[in-house]
Amino acid sequence: MSSVLDKFGRPLRDLRISVTDRCNFRCPYCMPREVFGENFPFLPRSEVLTFEEITRLAAAMTGLGVRKIRLTGGEPLLRRDLSSLVTMLADIEGLEDIALTTNGLLLESAAHALQAAGLHRVTVSLDALDDALFRRLGGTDRPVADVLRGIRAAADAGLPLKINCVVQHGVNETEVLPLASWCRSEGYTLRFIEYMDVGNHNGWRHESVVSAEVLRSRLHEAFGLVPLEPAWRGEVARRYRYADGGGEVGFISSITAPFCGDCNRARLTADGKLVSCLFAFGGTDLRALLRSGGSDEQLSDCIRSLWQAREDRYSDLRVANQTLQPKVEMSYVGG
Repeated sequence: MSSVLDKFGRPLRDLRISVTDRCNFRCPYCMPREVFGENFPFLPRSEVLTFEEITRLAAAMTGLGVRKIRLTGGEPLLRRDLSSLVTMLADIEGLEDIALTTNGLLLESAAHALQAAGLHRVTVSLDALDDALFRRLGGTDRPVADVLRGIRAAADAGLPLKINCVVQHGVNETEVLPLASWCRSEGYTLRFIEYMDVGNHNGWRHESVVSAEVLRSRLHEAFGLVPLEPAWRGEVARRYRYADGGGEVGFISSITAPFCGDCNRARLTADGKLVSCLFAFGGTDLRALLRSGGSDEQLSDCIRSLWQAREDRYSDLRVANQTLQPKVEMSYVGG
């Protein structure tokens, strides 16, 4: 079945689902802690989508062209019995890929169950191998060794792995080559991501961005890089293989070289809002339609209409220096 198209002819192919049950439209989960501490009132559990509701919405969107689903958060492994949701999603006809993005701290104990349930691959966010820097960046007392054990557990379970690193000028630039060397030695695919102005609380400044071109040059000088052709339209990373055959690395340049023109992603929040752009201010409530007895046909019609009306291109407008509205937080909308 062909995908429904938005106003710019972009298909609906990729669905990001935030499953963290400690979320709130007003607050990102756990960051920044000086704003959203342990006593902040999080979203009541009754307002979070059930696994059955998530699966029903995912099936409706698969019928409209979605082929890939990524489970995100906040931290998705905080959601109890997540493997049960993976099992339910794996039964959707036409769905080709189920992935998970995680900080890796809870991955060691979950990896085998997730693989057995039908998960296809895992992406782990890791911005530093240096333990002190890792703890500072993540605002955690947990050591980076916990993440590394989770990564190894996923690999042992047979799950293909990608490591995502967001690089900030003057913060973790020193980690670029160590991370690349470690991923090369372990056989993991690495993605460097330009520091983005997501949400309203991360203190983003353009001066903090290390461009993908600068990072590519550093790695080319150190290891030698050979460009690879895109695997599909809408692939956000520019991929390279190491000249000596030591694996693959990619660069995601959402600041310096936006890719709005090929964006095919929708995002479903934990409380049932459909969001059509990572930088959106809000979303459309699908939970109300679900819980008011809406039929599958009504759900599909609603989603189709929303996507056909879509004209988001935030990053293009940023480059054009146009005035931009406040943005939803990353941990609410997912990655």
